[in-house]
Amino acid sequence: MEKKPHFVRREFPPREQSSVSLALLLVAVLLLNALLYLYLNKSYISLGRAEMDPSLCPFGYFKLGAMKNCSPWLFCEAINREVRKLKCVGEGAVKKVFLSEWKENKVVLSQLTNSELKDDFLHGLKMLKALQSKHVVRLLGYCEKQFTILTEYHPLGSLRGLNETLHIPKYKGMNTWHRRLMLAIDYVSIIQYLHSSPLGTLVMCDSNDLNKVLSQYLLTSDFHILVNDLDALPLVNRSAGRLVKCGHQELQGEFVAPEQCWPYGEEVPFEDDLMPPYDEKTDIWKIPDVSNFLLGHVEGSDIVRLHLFDIHAACKKKDPAERPSAQEVLDTYRKVLTLLIQEVALPGTREML
Repeated sequence: MEKKPHFVRREFPPREQSSVSLALLLVAVLLLNALLYLYLNKSYISLGRAEMDPSLCPFGYFKLGAMKNCSPWLFCEAINREVRKLKCVGEGAVKKVFLSEWKENKVVLSQLTNSELKDDFLHGLKMLKALQSKHVVRLLGYCEKQFTILTEYHPLGSLRGLNETLHIPKYKGMNTWHRRLMLAIDYVSIIQYLHSSPLGTLVMCDSNDLNKVLSQYLLTSDFHILVNDLDALPLVNRSAGRLVKCGHQELQGEFVAPEQCWPYGEEVPFEDDLMPPYDEKTDIWKIPDVSNFLLGHVEGSDIVRLHLFDIHAACKKKDPAERPSAQEVLDTYRKVLTLLIQEVALPGTREML
């Protein structure tokens, strides 16, 4: 009687199967990291716009809307002839702001309202010209003798209206922890830019409470942040022993940094000459409060706050020298974004490895 041949099915031993699974998982992680790199590179550079002027025009020129060619900044004669005021959309201590029109483009015309503050107005113009970049609202022109500045119009307005904007049906899809963290990264990027600007280390002084800070920034239609008001931007120069004081009045409250408060107690009346100056670390103290507003209360925002807890605690150190630099805060924010995207894309990967 013939024996039937036996076909033996080869099976991988458990250890070999485990090795194959691990290898496949590692390949998946490497591919994911490559995709994350491309995505974040696009987020920081393409969506965030290049470090140069976003219009790609040379200094002293601008491009708006559908314009194909760069146009030189507009000066007194051109502004008077070509710019038409539509309505007043805001007024502060220094200037009045008008929604205006130039060659079928909506623009913003700012005019000095208090002659006693003309130095602040001209300082803001000087900063606006010198700091043109992806972080700063686009300058379109100015007329010094008439104390007038022309800038790009952003219909979503100041950062104060962020939560209201995100409740508009058109923008509800933007109301996520990811988009909000990207806004916080934009904000810290601006602080970092000011602290290492072409002019030196600049301090954002017009920031005595949260609403005041938010009013200094604009929200763009593609959901980025630009700094808009540069009237109070003094220079720190440690090597020359030059520190700053934000105004000549006594500052109070938990929002301002401890070193900005009168240090001699209530029994000693405030005197500006006796108030010690300080440096750019006052901006670092305020980062957690601004970021808390930007992160809002959406699904996932508490997880983001948890990951940022240590860096925010460092920002709130009473001794300014112990606080991190804006670059260190920015690096941490970016690492947290990358980490959280990885965790969303491959939940449980860490445990499997």
